[in-house]
Amino acid sequence: MLNFKKEDQMPQGDKSSYTDKQKRKAEHIEESYEKKGVSHDEAEKRAWATVNKQDGGGKKSGSGRGK
Repeated sequence: MLNFKKEDQMPQGDKSSYTDKQKRKAEHIEESYEKKGVSHDEAEKRAWATVNKQDGGGKKSGSGRGK
């Protein structure tokens, strides 16, 4: 089992590297989870995990990316 100290973890909550489209997608996913009865915090975590899995994490769109 790995033991991580608080200072070893990446900062949480910084969404500045995500595009507006990714942020909107996460918001819609979060709303869907909340309608199903999932708590706000858990819905937010799941939504961003989904966006990360689908889009490969925060990145800027543009020509030549993804090559």
